Amino acid sequence: MPSSSPSTTAPTTTVLPGRATPDSATTSPHAYDAGLLLLRLVLGLTMAAHGSQKLFGWFGGGGIDGTGQFFTMSGYPAGNAMAVVAGLTETLGGLALAVGLLTPLAGAAIVGTMVNAIAVTWGGGFFAPKGSEYELLLTAGAAALALTGPGRYAVDRFLPVLRAHRLAYGAAAVLVGLVTAGVILLLRK
Repeated sequence: MPSSSPSTTAPTTTVLPGRATPDSATTSPHAYDAGLLLLRLVLGLTMAAHGSQKLFGWFGGGGIDGTGQFFTMSGYPAGNAMAVVAGLTETLGGLALAVGLLTPLAGAAIVGTMVNAIAVTWGGGFFAPKGSEYELLLTAGAAALALTGPGRYAVDRFLPVLRAHRLAYGAAAVLVGLVTAGVILLLRK
């Protein structure tokens, strides 16, 4: 016999993180993407400026020679070559993060460079000016972007392979950055 009362079971709906449903008040996807854009811009441009200090001596940096001397004093072989590698990695990785181009690899490049920076500042405590809090924050931000992807407002949206970001891409890229950092640290005296 048919019942005249409404059904008490609601239809099942799959809700994606950050996606609004008609009956819920969640963050809009545009807010999520705008937040990732802001993080990419600030982190990426900060790293690009930091790399340009090494490469060109801009923003009060030491240029290749001054940075090379610092690398040599910090125990790295071939200080000038290491300055060029670090400067290019920071500049190009930072610019790629800012525009959202090859985001997992750009994040991994920053992670690898910053792990080495943490190793150099490690004995000075946690807080600035001699600590590693700044480097740790940059490392975590870059790893987070590699893992989450760049969001909707990025060049990666136009690349077929990276259009749909996968956690596996980000995790693999971060692992590559960490392994590369480890190899470079093994060269350090």
